[in-house]
Amino acid sequence: MIAPIPDLLIQPVVSAALAEDLGRAGDVTAQACIEAHARLSAVFAARQNGIVAGLACARLSVMALDPSATFEAMVADGDEVQPGDVLAKVEANARALLSAERTALNLLGRLSGVATLTRDYVQAVAGAGAGARIADTRKTTPGLRHLEKYAVRCGGGLNHRFGLDDAILIKDNHVAACGGVGEALTRARAAAGHLMKIEVEVDSLSQLEEALPHRPDVIMLDNFSLDDLRKAVAMTGGAVILEASGGVNLQTVRGIAETGVQVISVGALTHSASVLDIGLDAV
Repeated sequence: MIAPIPDLLIQPVVSAALAEDLGRAGDVTAQACIEAHARLSAVFAARQNGIVAGLACARLSVMALDPSATFEAMVADGDEVQPGDVLAKVEANARALLSAERTALNLLGRLSGVATLTRDYVQAVAGAGAGARIADTRKTTPGLRHLEKYAVRCGGGLNHRFGLDDAILIKDNHVAACGGVGEALTRARAAAGHLMKIEVEVDSLSQLEEALPHRPDVIMLDNFSLDDLRKAVAMTGGAVILEASGGVNLQTVRGIAETGVQVISVGALTHSASVLDIGLDAV
């Protein structure tokens, strides 16, 4: 079971999205067309195959405008759905429900799209190599990182670091600024606390060889060919976690996994996922 994100961390995103949509005067269409005390029952329903993520976003969107609303989830985040499947039933003040509709669907559809694409990558590498895991990156929508990374977990993927403060990741520009891989790792090791992981990005087998004596926790193999990935796996012999990155797509990911790397990081999970088509239908 996927641990849910506390409502406390979701509410600011929902509030900002609702405020953006409601503007200065609120939903003038609902106010003009619908009686103030009218009630409406509706269902959130899938219109595509996919993996659900973000049901709490839909619930909180509706409850923010009508605290008396009822929201009954019929599936759980991480579940697979087919067209026509009901994700949740809702009953609320009609004006409030229709005013919250787009925010609820935007967040639910976006997160479900991330979860669905992640599932596609996870399935693509199933049984390949040493059991490589699919991980996300920081290439996320500003303000939605915690939600999009949650959606990755719903799709069966791993989370890479959440920000700049939870792991040391020495990239190519850090190496250039320090004057070399070895020097960058020496400085990182001196500064890191005992719980801080250190990862270094290398772009050649010679840089990999330079990094190994410094014993980083993870080595990112950036844009390596399949042949060089296999050589890197042989060079390290399982002594360090190897993460493949760069140029990964659904056509290439299985070949990468078959080289024996343990992790494959994929920016596309969050920067290129399509929205899953979900609708709100009155019943």
